[in-house]
Amino acid sequence: MILEFRTYRLKPGSTADFLLVMGEESVPLLESAGLRVIDYGRSLVAEDGREEAYLIRAFTSLEEHERQEREFYGSEAWLKGPREAIVSRIESYHTIVIETSEAAAEAFRRA
Repeated sequence: MILEFRTYRLKPGSTADFLLVMGEESVPLLESAGLRVIDYGRSLVAEDGREEAYLIRAFTSLEEHERQEREFYGSEAWLKGPREAIVSRIESYHTIVIETSEAAAEAFRRA
């Protein structure tokens, strides 16, 4: 199991709108394209006083991760859909991708 953790440093004052678009448009679009969203939300800690959010997704393999990312972010549904509303609120983002066992991923989902 592959887990992707994406953190977003958001532009000041944009967190509520970012999360609204994420929840109402982006996550449903990701899921309809077959990507497994484990969780998303606002960081409980504002590092350096900055607004931050996260997205956690799961994949069966690194190859699936690469393929789904390429297909989704190149799709017309994303490019003409919520892309601008999401990207315009992001100052920067960082992604890490790890391999874990299915049992660990299941425990993470239940937590």
